Amino acid sequence: MLKKCLAEFLGTAVLVTFGCGVAATNGLGAGYVGIALAFGFVIVAMAYSVGNVSGCHVNPAVSIAMLINKKLTPAEFCGYVVSQFLGATVGGFILYAMLSGTNFLAENGMGTNGYGSLSATGIGAGAAFITEVVLTFVFVFAICGVTSKPNFGNAAGLVIGLSLTLVHLLGLPLTGTSVNPARSFGAALVSAIFGCANGSAALGQVWLFIVAPLIGGALAALAYNALDPEKTAPTQPVKNTQSKSKKKK
Repeated sequence: MLKKCLAEFLGTAVLVTFGCGVAATNGLGAGYVGIALAFGFVIVAMAYSVGNVSGCHVNPAVSIAMLINKKLTPAEFCGYVVSQFLGATVGGFILYAMLSGTNFLAENGMGTNGYGSLSATGIGAGAAFITEVVLTFVFVFAICGVTSKPNFGNAAGLVIGLSLTLVHLLGLPLTGTSVNPARSFGAALVSAIFGCANGSAALGQVWLFIVAPLIGGALAALAYNALDPEKTAPTQPVKNTQSKSKKKK
């Protein structure tokens, strides 16, 4: 259990450092596509490094889906979530240390999420909530599918990374794309502590980016369970071979 928690801690710290780091620097001109690819690539990297230890959830929304799917015990779920939030916070401190001598933090902040004045398109709280539920649902639904069978294992990390890239491409101009409560909390907390751009405001809005992804992740697990062909396939009647053999005799 300790190794699993350490893997989740490390994976989430790396996610925030690199994903939010590219968002904060804007990839020096890479734009939304570059930011989306950064989040996707870091998940691919972590999936193939710590995935064999903990499953590489690095996201409470994924962990709640695995809890519902009975792939995590309640104790493991609590350990994973605490490790993810701690890892995201440490990742935020690492990113701040890396960028503290630049103008990025004052101009762009730390890749925090937000709505209203913190959204590039100015969407309201209601639209932001729906956006995060839908984006997280699609992301976690893909994870439930690709991790459902062992023969998908070799491609799982790539599929998950590409799915994260996909939801970022839509969500970045709307909410900055959270789909991950720990990632949003870590970036917002550290940004607020050090007075980065929009830091305090982002921390005040972070509740939405904790609640909405958890709902989206839970709904994805329930939807996949309802559609799982192995669970919905009709049962075949058992033939009474013994009675037939007796009649022949």
